[in-house]
Parts: sequence; structure tokens; C-alpha cells
Amino acid sequence: MNSLFVKIPTWVQHFFHKQLWSIPTDKKEIYLTFDDGPTPKITEWVLNQLAEYNAKATFFCIGKNIADHPQILEKTIAQKHRIGNHTYNHLQGWKTKTVAYMKDVLKTEKLLNQKNLPNTHKIFRPPYGKIKSSQLKKVLAQGYKVVMWDVLSADYNKKISKEQCLNNVIKNTKPGSIVVFHDSIKASKHLEYVLPKVLEHFSKKGFLFKAIC
Repeated sequence: MNSLFVKIPTWVQHFFHKQLWSIPTDKKEIYLTFDDGPTPKITEWVLNQLAEYNAKATFFCIGKNIADHPQILEKTIAQKHRIGNHTYNHLQGWKTKTVAYMKDVLKTEKLLNQKNLPNTHKIFRPPYGKIKSSQLKKVLAQGYKVVMWDVLSADYNKKISKEQCLNNVIKNTKPGSIVVFHDSIKASKHLEYVLPKVLEHFSKKGFLFKAIC
């Protein structure tokens, strides 16, 4: 997937139709997602921001970070956010053999199975949005829903300003949009500027923030 796409073109969504790109709805609902955590301080800051607006979100977690920071994951679960699989080592699918890729996915699944999750966690997002067709087929065969996005904040991109990052989200988000942020050190500077403003902006417009079911 071309990371330069802030708004994923409709033709891409139609062509890769086995993945979920947005949620069809006529309601004022937005689906915020956060990749790459749990990360000390940053994920907890995100949780506090979401709580101020009674917002629910979806966190696609890296298995290694779950193993290193289980208490942060527990806090995320306790606040009734949805947890998804983001591989164990943040693997780039196009550069990884399918057998190794699936071993990584299942390693994270094993960790999540040890948690008392209130609902199914069988949702998956490929790191970088890059996944081979052979990997996609096997992930789907494991019962996962593969969740992509239709709005990329690009909060990780140091070549853009925090104002541009905010504009990426404000300009392109519509009812049913799945928006990508990252609760990571790399993205934290932009995230700390953008997330509060996104929550405030859309809340004033009557939107609700929901977790992916």
C-alpha cells in the first residue's frame, strides 16, 4: 500500500475488497485506531484523551510491546477499547516469508488468548498496510477480520508539520471512516497536537467515536 495515500482511493478499497476499509453507516460515527503500542506514557496519554470524550477506539498492538508492558494493555482493556493483532515484531509483509509471518501473527494471538478480553479480538492490521496475498489468505483462514483504513493521519511522518497532520484527518474523515494514528514514540509529537483537536472538532459536530466490532 502506498503510504502517500492520506485518503485511500475508492478503487483501492474495491480492488482489495477482502479487507475492511471503512464502516458503512449513515450515522455520525468515526472509528479511531492506534497502531504499534502499548507504549509507556504515550498509550496512557491516549487513553486519558479518549476518556475525556467518552470515546472508544481500537488498538492494534505489537506482541512484543504487549509482553513488555502488559499492565498498559490491561488498562486499555479495562477501559473497554478493542484490541487487535499487529504481529509480534511489526513485520513488513512484503519482505517476509509467509511461514515466518504467520508464526509472528500466531505468537501475538497466543498472548491475547491469555487475556480476559470481553469480546473477540480476532481483528488484524498488517504493519505498514503491506501484506502478501498468501499471507492475507492465511490470516483470513484463522478467522481474522483484516482491518485497514480510509484515512491516514501520517502522524509518524516527520516530513510533514503537525498542522498538516491535523488537516489530513479533519479534511478527509467522514461518517464511518477508519482513521489511523500511532501510539508510538515516533508519532508522539504529532499525536499530542492532533488527537485532542480531532476529538474536540468532531465532538462539536455531533460525532461519536466507536471501537470496531
